[in-house]
Amino acid sequence: MIVAVGGRPNKLGCPGDELAISSDDLFMLDHPPKKTLLVGASFIALECAGFLHHLGFDVTVMVRSILLRGFDQECANKVGDYMEKEGVKFIRNMVPAELKRLPNGRILVKYQGSGFANGDMSGEEEFDTVVSCVGRYADTAKLGLDALGVKTRRGKILSNCEQTSVPNIYAIGDVLYNKQELTPVAIQAGRLLARRLYGNSDVQMNYDNVPMTVFTPLEYSSVGITEEEAQKQYGGDKFEVYHLHYDTLEQGFLGRVDKKGMPMENQCYSKIITMREAPRRVLGAHILGPNSGEIIQGLALSMKLGATKDDLEAFVPIHPTHGEEVFNLNTTKEQSMFASKRSC
Repeated sequence: MIVAVGGRPNKLGCPGDELAISSDDLFMLDHPPKKTLLVGASFIALECAGFLHHLGFDVTVMVRSILLRGFDQECANKVGDYMEKEGVKFIRNMVPAELKRLPNGRILVKYQGSGFANGDMSGEEEFDTVVSCVGRYADTAKLGLDALGVKTRRGKILSNCEQTSVPNIYAIGDVLYNKQELTPVAIQAGRLLARRLYGNSDVQMNYDNVPMTVFTPLEYSSVGITEEEAQKQYGGDKFEVYHLHYDTLEQGFLGRVDKKGMPMENQCYSKIITMREAPRRVLGAHILGPNSGEIIQGLALSMKLGATKDDLEAFVPIHPTHGEEVFNLNTTKEQSMFASKRSC
């Protein structure tokens, strides 16, 4: 037996949360969402906020604590800053306390401090549409997994290469504990499992160095570990961060301005995290900018094959492209800080 039931959106968990729709429902609306509140700071919340804003709607994102938990926080904050400059509104360190339908048909959202900050603060605002983007849960509650002896944690299935604690029961996709909740991951895991069960294969799914892209207005792609994870795993003296702020060729021609009419320069940002000792094995890559999802796939394959910073520097990239900038990261954060102190 194979369990592949996926996940379902969480509710907000406050009075009146039945008035909020999910991101799934957003695409089923038969009317414009108009003034919209997206509750959550996941990639789903930010992606939806981005396309709704560009469609011309008044968009607000309510953030409980940090943006894009699990992603590199420097890059996550740059995504948020970019969206805010474009005109997306953010209500930070707040959670919904109550949703109430008003006589005019709008939804009154009362909110309060999340506990991370603004603990004694509160507020309220009217919206036409409220979207819950506070994560998803594995849809396993009614399967009777406990009765079968399948071990779970917080509703998700514990596994060893897709095999559960019951030898003849397997699981793939979003129901697995501590695995990436990505459609291509589930497809690949299912394909390899089928080959092992029926095709005499012994190839296991490799969950390391799987690339991800957040399709926000400033596209963000990553593979490998974040700077925070590098700090925890290796300490500050064993890894290096190479980075660069820049604009692509097309962005320079566009001459984009923010909501205040000010030029938006150096919108792109890339960082490569490597071991400090030669040959400086690449641990993580993070790219902010147009078509970053296309670029990260080549880096992900390179990392799976053991790419080093020396390899990247020996490579001749294509000019003029966004991808070439990733191979031209020659300044470390340490050098940037030193130069900044000298200029003060």
